[in-house]
Amino acid sequence: MLFNYKAVTNIGEKKEGKIDAATKDLAIGVLQRKGLIVVSVLEEGEHKSIFKISFGDKVPMKEVVILSRQIATLFEAQVSALKAFTLLAGNTENVKLANTLTRITDDLQSGLSIADSLAKYPDIFSDFYVNMVRAGEETGKLMDVFTYLADYLDRQYRLTTKTKNALIYPAFVVSIFILVMSLMFVFIIPKLSDIIKESGQEIPFYTKIVMWMSDMLLHYGIFILLGIIIGVIYLYKLTRTDNGKTYLDKMKISIPIFKTVFRKLYLSRMADNLDTMLSSGIPIIRAIDITSAVVGNSVYQNILKETSEAVKAGSLLSDALAKHPEIPQMMSQMIKVGEETGALGKILKTVGRFYSREAEEAVDTLVTLIEPLMIVVLGLGVGTLLASVLMPIYNIAGGIH
Repeated sequence: MLFNYKAVTNIGEKKEGKIDAATKDLAIGVLQRKGLIVVSVLEEGEHKSIFKISFGDKVPMKEVVILSRQIATLFEAQVSALKAFTLLAGNTENVKLANTLTRITDDLQSGLSIADSLAKYPDIFSDFYVNMVRAGEETGKLMDVFTYLADYLDRQYRLTTKTKNALIYPAFVVSIFILVMSLMFVFIIPKLSDIIKESGQEIPFYTKIVMWMSDMLLHYGIFILLGIIIGVIYLYKLTRTDNGKTYLDKMKISIPIFKTVFRKLYLSRMADNLDTMLSSGIPIIRAIDITSAVVGNSVYQNILKETSEAVKAGSLLSDALAKHPEIPQMMSQMIKVGEETGALGKILKTVGRFYSREAEEAVDTLVTLIEPLMIVVLGLGVGTLLASVLMPIYNIAGGIH
């Protein structure tokens, strides 16, 4: 079968082309053995539609955390890799993960290494994860590596989950507010508008705006709703393109309210990744390249790519990072101390945990600020709406009296 692929090299160079393989998994495996980071592999004639959203089975990060701990425990008990993956495949509730582990077991039986077997499933095991396992195989520290991975992924999972959960309540409240306001515009405002129009009095400008909005929603509501749905789907797919992702990533670290949370989240992830890989014996340039691929933000990804080139040219990691305003001076100075004292791994671990705590505190602060802010904004919205229609009604009642 012929597949069209898109991939990037370790230095960020984009690659596109065709590859002949029996299955998509084999095509991905061949590309990854060439040192490429696979972006997409599509069968010839298969296309992605901008309005198509797939809801296939996913393997949550928490499942990968649990899996990593289970593998580490089995290795500690001197269970072979083949036996460990066989046991886990038969005792995993997630269907996709269980099927994946079964295929990994088959690959191990055929002689593939654990890292090469995991590399076939980039949607579950990231490039960072695979390279950590490869380093563990080369150094004979697989048990330690899987323990590292479980601890690292658990920290990232808790921090990311906390950040997402902090936004659920505001999103819920705003959604309910929009629903209630829409119902008022459709069912209540039209009746009050009829009373105001029949009175023959001068209608205030702000009341005319509310009445116009009510008429638009009443007569064209279905078209407005369809437009919003199409717009949301389009924006969702747009953010999956390179330009859309870059713009969204820049917004994340620029919007005043949210930039503190996101910046500290990415800084924590950078330091944590580098510490974990350097502690496992992965060379620093390779560690920087892998971190750039998994940091999760194109701005910091580009910073790390430039840093990698600078380190290759002989620059110190601290000096290369210090050139970018997105990297706090404190972070680059601490890394410099680590380089001078030969304790870079220890310093990176300290930096990672510091920014992890800072990110959690920033999330807590955001939650405490956003709740009263929402109350004020929503109160003003409801108050303005009611005042715009009730004041004319009050004037009518006063004139009758």
